[in-house]
Amino acid sequence: MNKHLCLKTVELLAPARDLETGIAAVDAGADAVYIGGPRFGAREGARNSLADIRALIQYASRYRVRVYAALNTILTDREIPECLLLAAGLHKAGISGFIIQDMGLLECGLPPLPLIASTQMHNNTPGKVRFLEKTGFSRVILARELNLDEIRKIRARTSVELEVFVHGALCVCYSGQCLMSYAIGGRSGNRGACGQPCRRPYSLENGRGELICREKHLFSLKDMNRSDFLPDLLDAGVTAFKIEGRLKDKNYVTNLVSHYRNLLDPLLASRGMKKSSSGSILLHFKPDPGRTFNRGFTDYFLSGRKAGMASLLSPKSLGIKLGKILKTGPQGFRLDRDADLQAGDGICFFNSEQALTGTRIRHVSDGFACPDSMKGLSPGVTIHRNHDRALLKKLSGHPAERKISVIFMVSENKGGILFSARDEEGYEASLPLDIPKRPAADPGLMEKTYCRQLQKTGDTEFKCTDVVIRLSEPWFVPVSLLNRMRRAVLEALRAARSGEFSRTPVRRIPERLAYPEKSMDYRGNVLNRQAAAFYRKHGVAFIQPAAESGVDMNGKKIMSTRYCILEELGFCLNGKRSPSVSGPLFLKDREGRKYELEFRCGDCGMEVYCGFRNSRNPEKS
Repeated sequence: MNKHLCLKTVELLAPARDLETGIAAVDAGADAVYIGGPRFGAREGARNSLADIRALIQYASRYRVRVYAALNTILTDREIPECLLLAAGLHKAGISGFIIQDMGLLECGLPPLPLIASTQMHNNTPGKVRFLEKTGFSRVILARELNLDEIRKIRARTSVELEVFVHGALCVCYSGQCLMSYAIGGRSGNRGACGQPCRRPYSLENGRGELICREKHLFSLKDMNRSDFLPDLLDAGVTAFKIEGRLKDKNYVTNLVSHYRNLLDPLLASRGMKKSSSGSILLHFKPDPGRTFNRGFTDYFLSGRKAGMASLLSPKSLGIKLGKILKTGPQGFRLDRDADLQAGDGICFFNSEQALTGTRIRHVSDGFACPDSMKGLSPGVTIHRNHDRALLKKLSGHPAERKISVIFMVSENKGGILFSARDEEGYEASLPLDIPKRPAADPGLMEKTYCRQLQKTGDTEFKCTDVVIRLSEPWFVPVSLLNRMRRAVLEALRAARSGEFSRTPVRRIPERLAYPEKSMDYRGNVLNRQAAAFYRKHGVAFIQPAAESGVDMNGKKIMSTRYCILEELGFCLNGKRSPSVSGPLFLKDREGRKYELEFRCGDCGMEVYCGFRNSRNPEKS
């Protein structure tokens, strides 16, 4: 029996692009993994077969790690039956819960597993989260842009599990509310096919066509990093910490999961909490978020508003900042600090035209790094390492091991000898060995043989930390039998653990509740009849079909964001627009398309329209 169920459990949740990445996440210390199936996940490029998901579940369950399926796109009427069929297959495979966005699925008889409300539902108020809790969701993934005080207020008025993102790439728009990709080229983020227009360069112009800012990545945010805020989030009532990145490789996932595992474990111990999975992690490298993919870091509104959230010059990975060039020679350069550059490292820097460029280090001699090219490298240039050969070499091997501590006990029973094992959580298994009790020729050697053979847990998930021998004397047992008993007892212990790691069926009782809003326009993301029926049942009187139904987006709002370009560029004066940027403002892309901006000064935020707001064109008026 698990003796620690009374402790409040906290979950570190990792992304899995595929089976290999999911296994790497488990090995690195994830308490849960989220993964996309063959269809209907919000990352179209991260599809997985049911066979691979089943294999991941089998591996993860050894450590009591849960696996969640992302079914978080909005669905057409034709897709609903196919999605339900997939959900049934995932249920049969052993999935622990579903992450969903489309409320139409609640009308269709999903398998009785926990439901997790995707952040695509824009879960940003106590009223919205409370509604989801009463509707039957076991967990709600909160909107990324919430600050600590807003999270505390949601916690004070709800009891549902709260999950927050702590690391990874950021969408500039409120999740689920961005229609820019769809408006430009028909690729919908709500359908898993975002074309990432936020990573493209834009110019900022006024209503007279005068240039305010030329070709910067005005929507491209830095990556979220909330490493310093884990104590605050725990104290605010968060119980699930999520790393973004279902398109990232296993090196990225291993590095980030290990980093957050190292930070969380002492915090949980100091608060009388525990992780929701089993096992201890032995790392063969030092985790560092800066040494794998990143665009620079921001805590993204968690500690309040501040400029510097965007990566204006490039949407690409910068890696870790090493220092500035102190001196150059004909074939190399010396930095102003020790950076441990090595042959094969990739470096990047911004040239005199503020364009990100890079090269590879060929060799390092006497503190001078010699790259393939010296073009653009001069004293004062800041160097970043965006390809860390030493780290990647460690990550490509066996960077992390996960083991469950076990104590073996050897005692006597009526028929012979009893072999038992008890793990770190209190689960036990025992098997008798019916064998005549024959004295050993060398009792001391026999006792050492017991210990040596029972400690050989090999490549199993177990690690023997002690062998307790409670025998009247060390009876003789052949080595082959000791090995057989060790394997058999560990298999019995594995079965005991998996037997109690069963999914708790969720019984959802449909209620008629009051949805926080009485009308929904195209941004409500209602794409099927079942979703419309759900919202009508809960008091929504007017429902406009989702944009993806074919709504003409010209002149319509395609993005809402708490981030503000004026604040980022220094044109915000105590919550008011600078007089130098008065009047209507527009973004212009490289194809000549324009997007009118509306600013929520005081409340702080920004709206983006496809073309000209309300179809007016101030340039022609």
